[in-house]
Amino acid sequence: MSGWFSRFSIKSKLFSIILVSSLFAMLFAFMILFATNVTEVKRKAMEDFSATANLIANRSIAAVMFDDPALAKENLSPLTKLPDFKSACVYGKQQQLFAELASNHTPCPLRSNQLHTRVDQLTLLVYQPMMQDQERIGGVLIEADLSGALIRQLQFVSLVLMVLFIALVGSFLMTMPLLNRVAKPITLLAKTAQRIGLNHDYSVRATKHSEDEIGILVDSFNSMLETIENKNNSLLALKNNFQALYDNNPTMVFDLSLTGQIQSVNQFGAKQIGLGANQFVDMSIFSFTHPEDIVESRSFFNDCIANPHQVQKQEVRLICQNGNIIWVRQSARLVNTTLNQQHLLLVCEDITETRRLADKIAYQASHDELTGLTNRRQFDEYIQTLVDQAQADNSIHVMCYLDLDQFKVVNDTCGHLAGDELLRQLGELLRQQVRKTDVLARLGGDEFGILMSHCNIEQALLTSEKLRTSICDFQFAWENRSFSISVSIGIAPISRTSGNAVDILKEADAACYAAKEKGRNRIHIFSSSDEELAERQGEMQWVEKIRLGIEENRFQLYGQLIVPTTHLEEGLHFETLLRYRDEQGNIIPPGAFLPAAERYNIAPALDRWVISNLFEYLSSTPGFIERLELCSVNLSGLSLSDETMLDFISKQFRKWQIPTYKICFEITETAAISNLSYAKQFIDTLRKKGCLFSLDDFGSGLSSFAYLKNLPVDFLKIDGLFVKDILEDKIDWTMVKAINEVGHVMNKKTIAEFVENQNIFELLKTLGVNYAQGYGIAKPVPLREL
Repeated sequence: MSGWFSRFSIKSKLFSIILVSSLFAMLFAFMILFATNVTEVKRKAMEDFSATANLIANRSIAAVMFDDPALAKENLSPLTKLPDFKSACVYGKQQQLFAELASNHTPCPLRSNQLHTRVDQLTLLVYQPMMQDQERIGGVLIEADLSGALIRQLQFVSLVLMVLFIALVGSFLMTMPLLNRVAKPITLLAKTAQRIGLNHDYSVRATKHSEDEIGILVDSFNSMLETIENKNNSLLALKNNFQALYDNNPTMVFDLSLTGQIQSVNQFGAKQIGLGANQFVDMSIFSFTHPEDIVESRSFFNDCIANPHQVQKQEVRLICQNGNIIWVRQSARLVNTTLNQQHLLLVCEDITETRRLADKIAYQASHDELTGLTNRRQFDEYIQTLVDQAQADNSIHVMCYLDLDQFKVVNDTCGHLAGDELLRQLGELLRQQVRKTDVLARLGGDEFGILMSHCNIEQALLTSEKLRTSICDFQFAWENRSFSISVSIGIAPISRTSGNAVDILKEADAACYAAKEKGRNRIHIFSSSDEELAERQGEMQWVEKIRLGIEENRFQLYGQLIVPTTHLEEGLHFETLLRYRDEQGNIIPPGAFLPAAERYNIAPALDRWVISNLFEYLSSTPGFIERLELCSVNLSGLSLSDETMLDFISKQFRKWQIPTYKICFEITETAAISNLSYAKQFIDTLRKKGCLFSLDDFGSGLSSFAYLKNLPVDFLKIDGLFVKDILEDKIDWTMVKAINEVGHVMNKKTIAEFVENQNIFELLKTLGVNYAQGYGIAKPVPLREL
């Protein structure tokens, strides 16, 4: 119905609406009038016949009382004059039919038991009881036919509707011109819109004919056309701008079919390849792909098709028309066009320069900048590769660790530029001596490494000897000066039983160190049974343990009492000692880890841990500072030359509020003598703050007395090597006596170490030594047990 109606013109629709609404109004009015009149006919008949029944009932009381049916019938006779009368009945005391009058021979009900007033369709029944002294003595029933009255009312309604219809026709005739005036502007507007739609000419405007809503619609339509025209011009400009951006985009943009056929390409991409944009149509993208990358490119496009919602990326090479090869980073994904066709959108960014730079950076990351040789990081990876290979196929390989012997001489006498040039020339010399399959690397400073794959120890030894001889024969000239260089070489085998790359490097380093220890300019082969190397390996293993111990607080502070030899009452006086607690809880003495700390320059870090933890303990233990006379703390020789140590110690004093006069720093005689001027400055600075100093192991040096007067120390600790045999050895007795007397002359107190028993203690007391320390006095115990 709606589709049929939608095909009408505006005028027809308006006419149809008026016609239908008028007919509906007439029908509705007819129904209302008819229903109202029917109701009114029934109501009026009910009133009239009820009144008549009441009158007849009153008149018929006497007839019933005197049992006179004729009189009763005579009373009913006037009813025949009524137009709608049908029948009338009179009932006696026993509710029996007493008299009746029927116009159409309709029989009366024989009894009045169930009779009452009601309307049954078009038949009206009126029942009126007859009452005498509040007693019911009978009744009257009148039946009327209402169809005649209803026909009369229907004729009246029809007349009214006829008048309304004539008025409606007159209205239609008067309305038609108005419909034309309303519909015509809309029709013209529709034709204008149709013409614009066909010609896409948005400069056309509709003509305004009135100031009503249609006029407003025309104004709005023209305003909309103006907006569309402006938008269309903007879109056209945007399209041209987008086309310019697309063509001049500094990336290559390809529209491809699923098989790789080029549908279109932007101008920049065409220019990069070296062809016109139209020349690419129906060509395959693989026509420009480097042959070595075609398989990967096909797989790349297959991934795009298999994963339509993901952007795939890949780096490939494209061959330009002039033969140049460029690297591009291509991104692609599957797209659906407006025609619901699937295409591949491919965007290629030229990364040729980036790739070259990345290759350069990768080369620099794996090669030494000075010599151009492989660097330490890359060398470690090569070692691990050979280790994995040896474990896989039981092959044999060798690593050589080379350390120049006189390199520091060149650096110190001629400067770093000369040293750098020497390293470059030696790198080239070594490169000429090794096989092409060997890996030559600069490991740092004046150290080089060589990996000889598939080579046994004998062959490696011959090659190493040739390298050593070549370096010895090499003369380095710099500014009219000539230098001879030698090298120490350590050799470590790489086999199925070898550890990882770090282990191999440690073994080769240990073998090289052993070669230097034996006099330099020689070759040493690593062997697990070599005691020197085993000691060296043990020290190297302690390096990591010490660092871990500092981080995880695995070290533990101990103390050993120092007592006066006289009976003078003094407070607590002890030397702070250090122990290492391993993973199993075992306590390791300092002799196991201190040599490694000294050799690998981590002794200062250990000293810092001792000072900070000792000061914290002294400050946080209630009453400890009060009963403390003096606490000795050992400092390594490396700490004496550490420029930041003085500042660290000062901060620890301020942080923990430790009285400086209760701390005595112990330094060894050999450490002080090795850097006398700085040791003196170090001691003076802390003594001005109130600290005391003790010179440990005094007498072990060959020139101890000569240096003593230059060291402002407060205590001399006599080397225990002299003290332990003082009872049997007169020379030791004489040395102890001499050290003690010289110390007292210089106003320094003396402390004897290694006091193992009471007899030694008594002898020291006789000699006048001020203090004694050793197992005969007290063994080292944790600080909390002092």
